[in-house]
Amino acid sequence: MIRDITLGQYYQADSVIHRLDPRVKLVATICFIISLFVVESWIGYVIAALFLAAVIKLSKVPFKFMVKGMKAIVFILLITVVFNMFLTPGEALVTVWKLTITKEGLRLAAMMAIRLSFLIIGSSVMTLTTTPNSLTDGMEKLMNPLKAVKVPVHEVAMMMSIALRFIPILLEETDKIMKAQIARGADFESGNLVKKAKAMVPLLVPLFISAFRRANDLAMAMEARCYRGGEHRTKMKPLQYKRRDGFAYLTLVCYLTVCVLSNYIL
Repeated sequence: MIRDITLGQYYQADSVIHRLDPRVKLVATICFIISLFVVESWIGYVIAALFLAAVIKLSKVPFKFMVKGMKAIVFILLITVVFNMFLTPGEALVTVWKLTITKEGLRLAAMMAIRLSFLIIGSSVMTLTTTPNSLTDGMEKLMNPLKAVKVPVHEVAMMMSIALRFIPILLEETDKIMKAQIARGADFESGNLVKKAKAMVPLLVPLFISAFRRANDLAMAMEARCYRGGEHRTKMKPLQYKRRDGFAYLTLVCYLTVCVLSNYIL
């Protein structure tokens, strides 16, 4: 289950999506997430599904690799679906004891499940096709206007990038510690919720120690290389928009327009 989380990982491939400017992918991801909550019809979700499928096809990242990341949120997805089905008032379809599944609740539950699934897969496309360094540069460029209000843009972008990059590293470390503890007789599956929580203590303590050690090693490595963020820092590969980036923005505008118009189609 731990290895199934793909958020923060990078998949090496030679594709159009990989070669896009990171600013385009960041803006596209934000717009795609917004579109999922803007559309109110099934036609809109079909359009979003087709758009996402086309992007995945162009990225050359195996679809099963992206779906693998969905396993980590199955529990959250089930809770969301159940809550929406039983707690949404409307026309009753099925009644079990004091719980009633309504027509409106069933529709809302299905939409929320689709939204969450598309949101996770869409976000994974960005991280799987963008290196941490490119992601940092893209964030910094997009947040440049915030410098006018004294926001440390470079430092914020660096922290976000490092946090995102540490996700797969910590997950891998967690997996190793769990296997080591299981080999020593630890049981993380049986028992009630309290017992399971107590069983996690031998896992969390070495994980926190490892995380602090990695953070300290990273800080020392940056200092040893005379790292200084902020102003007057040059880039090895400066970001420059190309023709394909302009075409990607145009495609994104067309997608958003179609999504908004789909709300008015019966």
